[in-house]
Amino acid sequence: MQANPSLQPAAPWYRHRWPWFLMIGPVLVLVGGVVMIWLATSRPDAMVVGDYYKQGKAINQELRRDRVAGRLGLVFEAGHDAAVGRVTGSLRSHGEPVRQPFRIRLAHPTQPERDRVLEALPDGQGRFAAEAPGLEPTHWQVVVEGASKEDGWRLAGSWSPAKESSLRIRADAE
Repeated sequence: MQANPSLQPAAPWYRHRWPWFLMIGPVLVLVGGVVMIWLATSRPDAMVVGDYYKQGKAINQELRRDRVAGRLGLVFEAGHDAAVGRVTGSLRSHGEPVRQPFRIRLAHPTQPERDRVLEALPDGQGRFAAEAPGLEPTHWQVVVEGASKEDGWRLAGSWSPAKESSLRIRADAE
């Protein structure tokens, strides 16, 4: 019996392009999985706190401070000048300027090491200017509070300096 001369031996599998094409998807999934595992293990999860119960109990204290700000009729207005690296504005109570020092806390949304605390010292008209060089154009959580714990008031809001040129936080009235 003679072999058919038109039949050629088949090339090995690695010489064909279809097996390689079909392997691209699973290989990409494996590489992506390794990258995700590396990201998950190399960066701390800043959103989870160890003492969540203690912080949960502190919420009632924070709500009391919010109610005090409402009774005082506090309104905080501020703007950021990136060229100068300064946050300027005013704090008013029932329309009258607040002249006592207060604190502005800017919390970064994902990296707590980039949080800022600005000390505001108002002038005679209640206007203040606080140095904030290199303030990132991100979505900040803003907390304005008295300089001492005895002041007992707090205003909270959020601000994106890149989107909003100014920030206004008004205390909720009771």
